[in-house]
Amino acid sequence: VKNSLLVLIQHNCVQAFNAPRGNGDKTVTHYLAIFDNIVHRQRFSKFLSIIRADIPESEALLEGLLQNGRLTFGQLVERTISKVPEGSITPAREEIRMNFNKLVFAHYVERCPKPEPFFDPLVDEQSTSSRKRAPKTVEIALSIDKKVVNTAALSDAERFSEIPYIMEDASNANDSPRSSISGAKRKHNALEGDAELDSTIAENEVLWRANFEKFTFCLKKKFCADRKKPKLKVGTHPIWEAFFEASLMERDNNSVTSPINGIMERLGQKEGGTSMTLDHITRVLEELNCSPSSEDPDSFILDLSRIVEASRNEEIESLVRKKYGQEAFTIFRLLVRERGPVETDKIIDTTILDKQIVHGTLYKLWKDDYIDTERILSGTGTGNTQYFVWRVKNTFREQFIDNLCHAALNLRQMVNYIAELLLEGSKDDTKLRNRKNILILALTRHDDSLMLFQDF
Repeated sequence: VKNSLLVLIQHNCVQAFNAPRGNGDKTVTHYLAIFDNIVHRQRFSKFLSIIRADIPESEALLEGLLQNGRLTFGQLVERTISKVPEGSITPAREEIRMNFNKLVFAHYVERCPKPEPFFDPLVDEQSTSSRKRAPKTVEIALSIDKKVVNTAALSDAERFSEIPYIMEDASNANDSPRSSISGAKRKHNALEGDAELDSTIAENEVLWRANFEKFTFCLKKKFCADRKKPKLKVGTHPIWEAFFEASLMERDNNSVTSPINGIMERLGQKEGGTSMTLDHITRVLEELNCSPSSEDPDSFILDLSRIVEASRNEEIESLVRKKYGQEAFTIFRLLVRERGPVETDKIIDTTILDKQIVHGTLYKLWKDDYIDTERILSGTGTGNTQYFVWRVKNTFREQFIDNLCHAALNLRQMVNYIAELLLEGSKDDTKLRNRKNILILALTRHDDSLMLFQDF
């Protein structure tokens, strides 16, 4: 059990924390599953492609963290040197440190949370009860696992603190005018000692891991850019691409911010971009739902959540079309956009479909739990009339995600089964390998849908 826990901790799947037993007893170590940090293996190649395009010289370092979960910088250096082919130049430690700090500066890599945070549920309960007595105080009750994660979390300054460089030797400072001042050399030596100590701790004791939030945001940004591109007007593609290429460090995981100067600079590198005026670029950006930033008037901001929400609806609507036909797709899209109950007659009038087709399609969607219905009575006395209203079910999206997960599981089981047949030495090796490659490609594409609903 202990060895298994260590493996899970190594791969950022479990967080250890200490909590008291109570009545003055010693603390006991508990283990909390952090399922948010479990990333599908298929995404590792996507993460590496991001680094390959942004910081290619740091790709090997990220690969080491993805394969091993969490490592110290010293372990990364040993791994990097061991991977150098014979006859090639071995990179210097300072070169590796520079490439690693590039990953940290760009937030692709972060320091791991506190390994064993102390959490006292009794104290937390007492503080909560005292807060409840305070008037007009509204707080969201957090689960114990969320409280432990919050206790272990580091600040952004700590998470992305780069490994300090060791200062130059004090003898090099003797030629400096400051060296003539009394005590300057002693102060320099003290600073050098602190830098060496911090560097040693960061290299040999601090654990690092890939920042999955950053990579997920990069994939989300790329997904939104590619998803909307086919729907753009002629001539707006270069501006749309330049907006994403000029994006700055993200302030949150739901928006992209780009300065207008950066957008124009990127446009200048594209065909026909130099002839575009500032007024034209600004007008197109506003048409693309990019609004001026409230914090910086010279920057434009795009809300990615709107594109993600529309894409989710499109995914589900496309499944309805494949499963039930064009008529069901039309009716389902109407109900999704209305976001409320819609009368049967209104559905018939809006979709311009035959009455019998509408009734039959609504029954199929209702039977498979995509939509819900309610009977409404109107009038008084003997003149009562009744009609039905329809709405999409609140659980239709959860049902779709459940189907996605089952499909991913089935694909994975089929790949594993073919792999076992290949190990046994089947006669149709070529046919099985081709089938396996097709299934793996389908699983990779399927993961895009999983990210859309689960990660974005």
